[in-house]
Amino acid sequence: MTIMTIRLELARTKEFPEGSAAHGYEFHAPFDGQGHLDLAAWRAVKDACSVRRFWAGVDDERGVLTCTKGGRWVFSYAPGEDDDEPVFKFANHAFREGEYVSITEHDGVMRPFRVASVRPGAIGRR
Repeated sequence: MTIMTIRLELARTKEFPEGSAAHGYEFHAPFDGQGHLDLAAWRAVKDACSVRRFWAGVDDERGVLTCTKGGRWVFSYAPGEDDDEPVFKFANHAFREGEYVSITEHDGVMRPFRVASVRPGAIGRR
C-alpha cells in the first residue's frame, strides 16, 4: 500500500476555458502499484483519508474520502449523504498526472478535473 496525495484542478469548462488551479481538491488515499485506489487498504485507514476542497473566494471545505455500501466513491464533508460529492468511476481511474476525473459537486453539476500532481504523502487528518 502506498499513501498518496493527489491534487485535482478544475479542467476546461464554460466558466473557465483555460481551467483553473485555484479551484479543485486535494486528497490523501492508499493506492496500489498501478495507481488505482486500494479498497482493502482504504478500509484499514479510512478515518484518516481526508479531502480538502478549495475554491477561489470561498472557504475551504474539509472532509473524508469514503466508499459507500454500493461501492461508489464520494467526498463527504458531514455525516449523511446530503453533501456527498460522487466521483465518476473513481475506482477505475489510474491516478497519473494529466489524467481527468469528473466530480458531481454540491450544486449537482458534474465538472471535469485534471490530475495536477501525484506524490507520496502522509495521510491527512480532518
